[in-house]
Amino acid sequence: MTTRTDLSASPPIESRADLLSVFEKGEKSRADWRIGTEHEKFVYRLDDHRAPSWEEPGGIRDLLLGLTEFGWRPVEENGKVIALTGDDGTISLEPAGQLELSGAPLENLHESCAESGRHLTQVKAVGDRLGLGFLGLGMWPDKARSDLSMMPKGRYAIMARHMPRVGSLGLDMMLRTCTIQVNLDYQSEADMVQKFRVGLALQPVATALFANSPFTEGKPNGFKSFRSHVWEDTDAARTGMLPFVFDDGFGYERWCDYALDVPMYFVFRDGKYIDAAGLSFRDFLDGRLSILPGEKPTLADWTDHLSTAFPEVRLKSFLEMRGADGGRWGRICALPALWVGLLYDQQSLDAAWDLAKHWSMEEREAMRHAVPRDALAAPAPGGRTVGDLAAEVLEIATGGLARRARLNASGDNESGFLDPLRDVVATGMTFADRLLERYHGEWNDDVAHVYEEFSF
Repeated sequence: MTTRTDLSASPPIESRADLLSVFEKGEKSRADWRIGTEHEKFVYRLDDHRAPSWEEPGGIRDLLLGLTEFGWRPVEENGKVIALTGDDGTISLEPAGQLELSGAPLENLHESCAESGRHLTQVKAVGDRLGLGFLGLGMWPDKARSDLSMMPKGRYAIMARHMPRVGSLGLDMMLRTCTIQVNLDYQSEADMVQKFRVGLALQPVATALFANSPFTEGKPNGFKSFRSHVWEDTDAARTGMLPFVFDDGFGYERWCDYALDVPMYFVFRDGKYIDAAGLSFRDFLDGRLSILPGEKPTLADWTDHLSTAFPEVRLKSFLEMRGADGGRWGRICALPALWVGLLYDQQSLDAAWDLAKHWSMEEREAMRHAVPRDALAAPAPGGRTVGDLAAEVLEIATGGLARRARLNASGDNESGFLDPLRDVVATGMTFADRLLERYHGEWNDDVAHVYEEFSF
């Protein structure tokens, strides 16, 4: 989740135009489009697989401090290191200590994958000294909520209090899940709309291809992507498939209205998070926020608020693709490859929209609901399976990456980064299926083997 790293003064919001300016300023020429990859991983003790706390010797704090030897700069909240900034982006903490790299905006997938490799090399070097390992899955395979401690970030304490009021699985989202995401640019409002619609319609395909969370507390949970299922019962006011995105006239104005109607979590003042859970940003604009009577928001408050909506695709000053489970190194590179191939080439973008544009909202919702449990076997519109659809989507993405013609030193284009997904489609086996096969076979129903075989 977003970590506030810029504490400089922010201008007040004077009009609706200021709200819309965040989206308008995101518009970039095609030559300036960039790729920002985000990935999370679980941190555990090598000796007993326990999740370390922030404060314990050799725990999360010491992991962050150890990474400063590679040039990362600490970010503190109330005197405690909770993030790092550097040339490769930002390293931050999810609520229970999941370690996230929010990568820098880069020109091509070769650079993005190299960035992930640098980060993982650094993390493993520090982890080896501290006795820490790193696991690439979508959900803790064996931890109960009570096994996990909260990181010292004020917004997380507010969210943890609020989550049980609005859903039954929100604390699982916070404490027990990991994801891979990619942030992508748009050229105009119309370009944003087409990309948003394609991303939202095909997000269940990405969820199926990256399904990697079949265990809960040491046992199969009946899902291929339990992480994705968790979002169905987290907070309906800020999640979901957003039918209005497919309505005529969708654009910055409609997204702004949606975001204004998302209930608030907090306001950040003087280095502290003030609990505003359930309050209205519209009231804030009118100076009627009960916790700050007479005060009106700044652009930084609006940017913070935009980060508290959690649909499958999210608009800030760029588009975020949010549907994939966490995974290991090759999968980290595959997720941006999928979406860049679909969205950064106009021929591919048009072809992807041709696939999805005739689906009804009921068909989209049905696929979204079926994929967490059934992944590739879930039904898709038109009498197909999601696996059938995934094969077609990968072919479109491959063409898009080939036409981009971003070559590495060996003359290879970016399409090779899709190989892990091609294997999923060719074999019909998701990452979750392979985990379950091992669990019921050579692991003898003991999920602890995942630490030996599926760590970074």
